[in-house]
Amino acid sequence: MSDMDDAIKPRERDAIRQALGAGVVPKLGLRHLQVGRAREIEELIKDINRIADGGASVRFIIGEKGSGKTFLLNLLRLVALERKLVVVSADLKQDRRLHATDGKARSLFNELAISLATRAKPEGGALVSIVERFIDDVSRGTGGETKALEEAIQKRVMPLQDLVSGFDFATALVRYSRAYGQGDETGKSAALRWLRAEYSSRTDARAAGLGVRDIIDDARIYDYLKLLAAFVKLAGYSGLLVVLDEMVSLYNLTNAQSRTANYEQILRIVNDVLQGSAASIGFLMGGTPEFLLDTRRGLYSDRALQSRLAENRFAREGLVDLSGPVVKLDNLSPEELFVLLKNIRRVFATGDSGKLPVPDEALMRFMEYCYKRIGEAYFRTPRDTVTSFVHLLAVLEQNPSARWQDLLERVDIVPDRPHGAAETPGSDAGSTPAGNPNDKLTTFRL
Repeated sequence: MSDMDDAIKPRERDAIRQALGAGVVPKLGLRHLQVGRAREIEELIKDINRIADGGASVRFIIGEKGSGKTFLLNLLRLVALERKLVVVSADLKQDRRLHATDGKARSLFNELAISLATRAKPEGGALVSIVERFIDDVSRGTGGETKALEEAIQKRVMPLQDLVSGFDFATALVRYSRAYGQGDETGKSAALRWLRAEYSSRTDARAAGLGVRDIIDDARIYDYLKLLAAFVKLAGYSGLLVVLDEMVSLYNLTNAQSRTANYEQILRIVNDVLQGSAASIGFLMGGTPEFLLDTRRGLYSDRALQSRLAENRFAREGLVDLSGPVVKLDNLSPEELFVLLKNIRRVFATGDSGKLPVPDEALMRFMEYCYKRIGEAYFRTPRDTVTSFVHLLAVLEQNPSARWQDLLERVDIVPDRPHGAAETPGSDAGSTPAGNPNDKLTTFRL
């Protein structure tokens, strides 16, 4: 692909720079940065195609903090949008869970509904446009008569009524269509509040005149996600992709009963997908190794989940099996990290090879410096290296008289420690691993 074919827009450049400089993943222009993970991405794209074909998928993206989980999730999110899937995404937190009894699961669904994105509205907030597109599509042939439209909507959503709360979902849609036709903003708002799980009690929903019998509550979040997947399929989309990051928040729950209840919800999702009970829906869950492997607090504390998520016994000694639910992110190679730094440098130059801020020699020197500072950690968690490199380029850009050789020794890189990791006696993050026979840089050549 030529530079002209893959031009970097100023908006993408600014978004990438700001995000990487703050240590977070940009939501724009990821194609300008992506390196490595080719086999993983290939398999995960097959999952997206499976969802579009009416199937289902569940994957756990496992890697250390800063290893690129969120980047991969965002990249797959963009791929799903291009495949005409609807995507909802959220980070799990202490007040956002898959199961709760005090509104925290409903809060997660609310966040997912707000984030709802399509190719036309990739930034989220697409629920209204999907609902109105559905209504406009159904209204064709009804002559614009309110009663005929409501009957047509009821007929179109008949398949949803076999699902949990399908009747109430259909009722909310009919209420919105009525308000939509009459220009009733209050009625539209009330229906949208139900669809976004913003009612905390049945009494409030009934007082709004929606005519529903129930609300979206804590106990059935997964059921409502399946209902939403069925609806977007009726609305003309290929399916629903649910992206959940920071799954380690469940691992960090201090209450064992709460952890168990949330893991039971995950088990239900896994069982539904593996047994073929789910349709047109996929789940991507990002978590750390301890979230998966800890037999006391992690997913492996549930024996049923452990048996379903266990690594293939034959996929060892360099052999890989990516067909299972778990995708473990391997370390980036020195070559891949070098390409990543080149990509970032190209972003700073807005794709113009004649305006590169530093030469290839600077990239090599920077990598060597990082390795001396934090050792192999910078292969496992490239976020720290990337953030420091962005800061270096930003200083050079704003101070034209500065030399990268002089600035390099000022770069301070401290790796993120994995959750629960303690510093071992005698260890020194700043020590130089000189003489190490396994030094990955000794075999690296441009």
